[in-house]
Amino acid sequence: MDIIFIDELRISTLIGIYPREKAMPQTVEISLQIGTSAARSGESDAIDDTINYATVVERLRDELRQHHFNLLETLAEFVAGILLKEFKARWVRISIAKLGTMPGVRRVGVIIERGEKA
Repeated sequence: MDIIFIDELRISTLIGIYPREKAMPQTVEISLQIGTSAARSGESDAIDDTINYATVVERLRDELRQHHFNLLETLAEFVAGILLKEFKARWVRISIAKLGTMPGVRRVGVIIERGEKA
């Protein structure tokens, strides 16, 4: 299995349980590891034989602009669903963090893994 990674993608979205979080978008930082069985892309040199990371980034930006999530865990599951179903990833590892939400803490977040890791 090959792994495509996207590190420290920053996206503005509505995330949180407090009234101010429901009214004002926050920046989340997302890092992705996306397992693909498309090893043939190294031989074919064709974008259609792999997962296009630019398309993934565009898709996530579009979706997160339109949704509100109470929990980072729910947001992570949503992202996993897109990658596994739409992009046909075999396995994903997703790290999502809120930035600067608490005094003295740079980031808080979750990490999930879904799918079959070979």
